[in-house]
Amino acid sequence: MAKSERQPGKADVDRSEGFGERLLGVLLDRAHQMAPQLIAPLIAEEVTSVGGRDISILLQDYEQLVLVPLPGRGLTVGEPESVNDSPAGAAFLRGVTIEVRQSDGVRMYLPLLDGSDQVGVMALTLDSVDDDDRRLLRRLAGLVADMIVTKDTYTDRFFQARRRAPMGVAAEIQWSLLPPLTMSCPQAEVAGILEPAYEVAGDSFDYALNDDTLHVAMIDAMGHGLDAATMATVAIGAYRHARRSDIGLAGMYAFMDKAIAEQFGPDHFVTAQMMSLDISTGHLQWVNAGHPAPLLIRGHRVIQQLESPTTLPVGFGGADPLVTEQQLERGDRVLCFTDGLIEEHEAGAEPFGERQLIDCVNRIERTGEGVRAVVRAISHALKRERGGRTSDDATLFLIEWRGGTADHLATIA
Repeated sequence: MAKSERQPGKADVDRSEGFGERLLGVLLDRAHQMAPQLIAPLIAEEVTSVGGRDISILLQDYEQLVLVPLPGRGLTVGEPESVNDSPAGAAFLRGVTIEVRQSDGVRMYLPLLDGSDQVGVMALTLDSVDDDDRRLLRRLAGLVADMIVTKDTYTDRFFQARRRAPMGVAAEIQWSLLPPLTMSCPQAEVAGILEPAYEVAGDSFDYALNDDTLHVAMIDAMGHGLDAATMATVAIGAYRHARRSDIGLAGMYAFMDKAIAEQFGPDHFVTAQMMSLDISTGHLQWVNAGHPAPLLIRGHRVIQQLESPTTLPVGFGGADPLVTEQQLERGDRVLCFTDGLIEEHEAGAEPFGERQLIDCVNRIERTGEGVRAVVRAISHALKRERGGRTSDDATLFLIEWRGGTADHLATIA
């Protein structure tokens, strides 16, 4: 097109397609029509085109203990890799690329990040690696993660790959109800974990970041099995409806209370805790309906329990709850948990207790790890210290406030 024919205001830039755009564009152009089983061979072909080999897609299992290989044409399927002590696990937990020098080249482990949720890891080997390879493969891994998450909504294959033990029906319901286990933006990060992963029934959590407000809820429905899972589903559904209607924290409680009472009658209840955090200022508000008090962590140690007036559990028709407030400092973390975490005990012995929980949190916080790694380490350490027992659901949800803004992400440098 001649200069005189160009549209007014059109930037005079090179819009021709380069190698990297062609590589990523093939995935992008085909993604909306691609059946899930075709993702593996296309990824293998794309990685091969940049000189890669021995490609593996590793997905986290539901207990977050290992990364399991996804089967598929063109993919290498080996043994699961430990999250705790493997290069793949380090890439997964830290969200960064790990490179391992080998006799035949460089083994790369790239985190599969959907937004900020760690889906798993893509592993491959190159003869050598330069910055162009790193940039292109990092972007390819991001696109692969997006495709896996999108296709996961209408296939069972990724679920089956992640499942390493029989899962109860109640647990299936709860896992389908959960949002991503992690979410991160420059101002805040959250991470949650449920135990026992394959038998969880009444515990659940939910969150949403609406403009500058991070909404969080944690619930624990009474009982076990399908009854508890059904109540949890109604409670989370009522919470989401109230939240999306811009109802305040006290109104959320009232709406959830009415939904549980009308659906299940006076003998059923759900303990709940709802929070809202202004991620621009660090102003935290919450209401407590029968949950243990959250822990405030500052400087990598627990400095206090966030005590507050409590109202009756959801479903019992309690009075309007009082909203409690706390101003956070940058870097503060707030740990929410259900009572199954501290009430576990051997027959005739004392419950595990909040003191042991706090000691465990302080010990793990001193490692300086990120939110995802810390909440996972706390859950697994507590399970070990309880003798591997989890007779009740035991759920953790960790929030970190960082402050600042994210406006720079909306501009092209």
